[in-house]
Amino acid sequence: MRVRTAARDDILAAARRVAEREGARNLSLRSVAAEAGFAPATLYGYFRNKDELMLALAADDLGRLVHAMRDAAREGEDRLTAAASAALDLLANAETLAAASTAIAPEANGSEIGRLFNGRLIAALTTLAAAAGGPAESRESQTDIVLMGAALAGLAMLRRGGRLQALGFSVEEVLARLHQFPQTKQAA
Repeated sequence: MRVRTAARDDILAAARRVAEREGARNLSLRSVAAEAGFAPATLYGYFRNKDELMLALAADDLGRLVHAMRDAAREGEDRLTAAASAALDLLANAETLAAASTAIAPEANGSEIGRLFNGRLIAALTTLAAAAGGPAESRESQTDIVLMGAALAGLAMLRRGGRLQALGFSVEEVLARLHQFPQTKQAA
């Protein structure tokens, strides 16, 4: 089992290098196999297709996102803005998360990698809820947290494409509005 895990980690590391060099949207199993030193068919023993590999990379990025948000929220006086800013920085620079959005098919939810991705997504939303002032226990407060997460993802997309500045907004100005969500008002 340890050898299989090491090989999977090698494949993911190779996929990350290829994604950084060629762009996550241009990732191919053939290029990842060449980078990892495996025959292309070998990758199918670990990932069913390119979308599943992309989802695995995105799940790793979500794990990093959770750690970055937790670390930032510990240090800042304004925990929500600190966590959101850390999330935004990672989201704006993690092309795999943006590319994975097109790779997430409903049937992926039942796969091992789909469950891993969903678990990390839940962890990210839970971390955002904690930074906003506490657990999102009601359906309404959970909806607010999902909306905040979606707003951060959209904000990252606008920032990455230079559109936020073109629209005349600063990141700080938009992040300051997060406190207008009802979930954050309850904690105040």
